[in-house]
Amino acid sequence: MLFIVTFNAVNAAAIRFPVFNGRADHVAADTDTIFRKSSVSVGVNYGSDIQFFGRTGPIKYPYLSAYGIYNFKSGFFVSATGVTIPGYNPLTEEIDLGGGYLYNYTKTFSGTLSYTRFIFNKDAAQVIKSLSSNDINFKNSFDWKFAKSSVVFDYLFGDANDYFITFNTTKHFETNWSIFDDKDYLSFDPTISAIFGTQNFVGQYSAEHFSRDLDDGPDIPGLSIPPDFTHYDNGRFNALNYSIKLPIAYNRPHSTFELSWKYSIPVNVEGALRNRHEIFFNMTFYHLFF
Repeated sequence: MLFIVTFNAVNAAAIRFPVFNGRADHVAADTDTIFRKSSVSVGVNYGSDIQFFGRTGPIKYPYLSAYGIYNFKSGFFVSATGVTIPGYNPLTEEIDLGGGYLYNYTKTFSGTLSYTRFIFNKDAAQVIKSLSSNDINFKNSFDWKFAKSSVVFDYLFGDANDYFITFNTTKHFETNWSIFDDKDYLSFDPTISAIFGTQNFVGQYSAEHFSRDLDDGPDIPGLSIPPDFTHYDNGRFNALNYSIKLPIAYNRPHSTFELSWKYSIPVNVEGALRNRHEIFFNMTFYHLFF
């Protein structure tokens, strides 16, 4: 498990929602840690391209997103995320609404069960995740003390139905010295990940774009021509992506500013896409109220 990990999925605009972890000077970077106290998290994120379960579309879409999440004392939470792609109209590409429950099996074994609804603007850019409008997510994490590992099960359904298993191992480091005062510190969370699953959403997405090309104009760059889906089984469970990610965060008592780089290695790419090794950049700021 040390060598396999989960991508921050659902990353059309994948954001790890923070919750209060009980330390007055720290904000947790994900929902693995539960503290029975109501809190509100808000944040903004910039990403260099939209990636969805290890796949990108034929056009690069840098994006901006904003989110809010309310954590109840009971462990339940509700969330909302808005995504926009600069340079494209209309302003809003999608709205994601979700909710779930955080729980602890033991002190070292925790989990999350959640549902997310993706609402896409039909007049906006057609990103690769737009064929899947619902996600049921079940995440389990184990703290080995020297690292934390997670296994995540996703079932996505809509115009295309797929299921995924993603594995994650993260090693957390933080400085014992401050930057500007005694209330700030830097943290590092190098992560390796592997994604396995089906990719019916890719075949459906490619077919729709080829149809649009034939009807409306020139080919979309990045798609191979002609399409041939008869020799590729998108419903087969397979390895989809491996990645290495390095997040570096500046932390204050209730807020975090994070920069991250991810080197992505797509494998078993459906024939209509030309996904290659790629470096993704993300910049995130979030603040926690409690």
